[in-house]
Amino acid sequence: MALTVPFPNPVRDWIISNLQRGCAAPDVVRELCDNNVEEQLANAMVNAVMQALMAGSPLPEGQLLLAPLAYVADPCRLPAAPVIACGDRDIRILSRMSKPTAAVLGNVINARECEQLIELARPRLRPSTVVDPSTGQDVVADHRSSEGMFFRLMETPLLEKLDRRLAALTGLPVENGEGFQILHYRSGAGSAPHFDYLTPSNVANAESVTRSGQRIITVVIYLNDVAAGGETVFPEAGWAITPQQGNAIYFEYCNRQGQVDPASLHASSPVLKGEKWVATKWIRERRFISR
Repeated sequence: MALTVPFPNPVRDWIISNLQRGCAAPDVVRELCDNNVEEQLANAMVNAVMQALMAGSPLPEGQLLLAPLAYVADPCRLPAAPVIACGDRDIRILSRMSKPTAAVLGNVINARECEQLIELARPRLRPSTVVDPSTGQDVVADHRSSEGMFFRLMETPLLEKLDRRLAALTGLPVENGEGFQILHYRSGAGSAPHFDYLTPSNVANAESVTRSGQRIITVVIYLNDVAAGGETVFPEAGWAITPQQGNAIYFEYCNRQGQVDPASLHASSPVLKGEKWVATKWIRERRFISR
């Protein structure tokens, strides 16, 4: 969505004066930046004036319509090394992606830990819900057709160990993580394309971001091998990750300027044979405070 920003006429006239006396456009932009105008806005101001002068069209009057800024990813938080020491375990980087910023991880948890998570979660499973964008309330998600539950952060010794392991992986405090969500997909179940970052389109999301900051990282851990189907798909990237027990997909989608990455759109393709279990960890900008 385009954004309208103030463009005071004295600033516009100063740009015109400098261009007409022969100053190069980059020098005018640099002078604006030296006076605390953000670089992309300074470029937009100078370009708008230049285009109007060359075309003989009306000059901007008091405001400027900006096209949406393209998402610019920060450097990946994961170290560049192929193996990352995470306290009690060394996690392997199996592959990396730059758009979105993502990595497939190996050796994240062992088979026994996978089994224990499933058994802890099984009695507490309920039909999966999503937040209704109009009300901010949780509703059963027909498009997801799975069942799930949430653990509290560090709820058991096992969960504390896993929460601390992922904190070591990301380099962020363990308190920034939400409690693990466990999802169970039966044969035929999947999820529609969606984003993990929170859009402030309703009160619940806006309040959550105010309390804890935006979600910035997701780690989806595969708790079992899936006989067929169940891939995690990133349609914008044309990338699909096959679920393998103990592996995970890690991805980032919010930079330090607060922009969110549309390339992080993802889905779970339907399970074609067998079942699929995953443990999802969402990590916030700040300490997570539940509502």
